Amino acid sequence: MGTLTTWARAWRRGLAAAGLCLLTTAHAAPPPARPFEDTLAQRLQACTVCHGAEGRAAPDGYYPRIAGKPAGYLYHQLLNFREGRRHYRLMVQMVDPLDDAYLWTIAEHFAGLNLPYPPPTAVRQTPAERARGERLARQGDAALGVPACIQCHGARLTGRQPHVPGLLGLPRDYLTAQVGAWRTGLRRAHAPDCMHTIAERLGPEDVAAVAGWLASQPLPADTRPDTPGGPLPMACGPLRTPATAAAGGGR
Repeated sequence: MGTLTTWARAWRRGLAAAGLCLLTTAHAAPPPARPFEDTLAQRLQACTVCHGAEGRAAPDGYYPRIAGKPAGYLYHQLLNFREGRRHYRLMVQMVDPLDDAYLWTIAEHFAGLNLPYPPPTAVRQTPAERARGERLARQGDAALGVPACIQCHGARLTGRQPHVPGLLGLPRDYLTAQVGAWRTGLRRAHAPDCMHTIAERLGPEDVAAVAGWLASQPLPADTRPDTPGGPLPMACGPLRTPATAAAGGGR
């Protein structure tokens, strides 16, 4: 009898535990999922996961700002990843299935975001390094055959329509890494690849000087890219648009 009573008590405790478990599970059930909004902003969250909210740049300095860059520049970088002139697995996998028209849509979206920049970071440089960096940015070096940064990237160094990016608001390490990528061929553009030519002519000290100077400069009140100006100081690869790609049989 005692054994039967003990068994009954255990059975009742089991029922109570099962009921509590069911009750807890019911209360812990997740809320119903909201309907998926198939909008461009929703789809481009795949970009902002790395490039920061609205493309403002990631805090680690590795993923650059894409908001407000000229649409032609952004478009060509997406093409370069898709077509093997730039190499970063995550970007390549993301853009590989996309056609030219969709890449242009992405580029126009981020180009249209005119958002404020954070203040520049402090960069430790000697007076001589700062002077050299400013000279390369504003005057270039005729002896090396290196034009001034402002000749291509705009008088305010905020870029130049339709395809030249701004150089301000970028971390020193990022700028240095990109020049190194141009130099070694890890980053390329359509021939003639003018940035590769410039990178080959700059020594490590010059790259460090100009990258440090650029990274430490405050942004002007108007950070938008300059309007198209005269010819560039060097021959650079041809521009491409979805229309020209379609005419030439591109994707």
